[in-house]
Amino acid sequence: MNPKKKILIIGSSVADVIINVKKLPAPGEDVHILNQRLCIGGCAFNVSDIIRHFRVPHLLFSPAGTGIYGDFVREEWQKRGVVSVLPVPSLENGCCYCFVDQTGERTFASYHGAEYLFQKEWFDLIDASEYDTAYICGLEIEESTGEHIVSFLEQQPHMKIYYAPGPRIEKQPKDLMNRLFALHPVVHLNQSESFLLTGKTDTEYAARAITRLTGQDVVITLGKDGAYCLENGTGVFLPSRKAKQVDATGAGDAHIGAVMALRKLGFSLSHAVGKANLVSAAVVEKKGASLDHSSFLQCFNR
Repeated sequence: MNPKKKILIIGSSVADVIINVKKLPAPGEDVHILNQRLCIGGCAFNVSDIIRHFRVPHLLFSPAGTGIYGDFVREEWQKRGVVSVLPVPSLENGCCYCFVDQTGERTFASYHGAEYLFQKEWFDLIDASEYDTAYICGLEIEESTGEHIVSFLEQQPHMKIYYAPGPRIEKQPKDLMNRLFALHPVVHLNQSESFLLTGKTDTEYAARAITRLTGQDVVITLGKDGAYCLENGTGVFLPSRKAKQVDATGAGDAHIGAVMALRKLGFSLSHAVGKANLVSAAVVEKKGASLDHSSFLQCFNR
């Protein structure tokens, strides 16, 4: 990879309404929550925020619409020095309700708005020659405008693509997924997602099934057990440090963001994945999907 080239991060910036509960209520049950707060999230934003900590040049290509949630996203961008290249679409931003139980496990209920929809002409605003790496999430491919994202990437054979299909694999149009696989992306997903995608029940078999689809390396995250990396046909399990899980929101986003940044800094994929495990461990130990810079720096000193 050329260190002078940037990473293009395509996807959403979302207003996350984080709701802490002892446990998820049963249907018809009436419960009191422990607390709630509003944070910026969204897969693409979370990825970009980790890359920002590594000081790796990148562009967050992410729309923010109208309404209170769109205004909130722009305010949070401004605090972090994020400059949007996109016009404000005339559609309200949605939000994501993130229910976090006492084990730190998260459950999402999303209302999608402008933040997930990409207009074809927006991609003309990108000087593709400035980038050699691109990130894409399955949530945007699932939307009606996912075709525009895939078509743009098909015109950029020089870009190395990182594709995080996410948990809604079955909702993504199969033709678009097949077109993405034909671009030889590095697929990054968790174990349950890898089983869903391949029909396998073994991590190593799932990784090899995915690489047969893409002809490319694969990363499967394993929560507290670290991650499995299949690089150049050789698979390795890479452990993480012990972490006390408080909130798992954004852990996968942080992981892939760290992997991409470290690859741009010259690390092998397996070395990058090992270090990314430490970043994810730090994310799950705190509330919310983001790390402040001091917490980020401490990731590698524990």
